Formats: sequence, structure tokens, C-alpha cells
Amino acid sequence: MAIDTRGETADKPSGEKKTRTSPALFYRQVVNELRKVIWPTRKDLITYTTVVLIFVLIMVGIVYGLDSALGWAVLKIFGGA
Repeated sequence: MAIDTRGETADKPSGEKKTRTSPALFYRQVVNELRKVIWPTRKDLITYTTVVLIFVLIMVGIVYGLDSALGWAVLKIFGGA
């Protein structure tokens, strides 16, 4: 079951006054979260990029093939120049 927390922070009850986070605190929190990130190695990054490029090329081929086949079929059905 999902809990709807739109419009309020999850850690404060709705009765308390909300305070703004200062830019310095926000920056420190962002840096702290980025330190927790496990960044990919150069080898991983090259592998992921290669996989994505191959997938995109395959998808482009599929879409091109379907477009050509459907275009040809439409011209045969409805006639064309």
C-alpha cells in the first residue's frame, strides 16, 4: 500500500511548521549522497555504452524494417506511383 506524501515532508507531522533548507545544508546533503553512489569503472562504462548502442541500432533496424514493410503494403493495397 502506497502512502501519499505529496505536499508534506515524510518525517514531519502535518501540524508542525515547515522550515526551508538553507542552500549550504542542501549542498552538504547532496555531496553526502553523492559519496554513497557506487560509480561505474571505466570498463563498466564502456560495456554499458556498447550494450546501449547495439540495442539502439537493433531497434532502429526493427523500426526501419516495419516502416518499409508497412509502407510497401499500403502502396500495394491502395495503389501508388
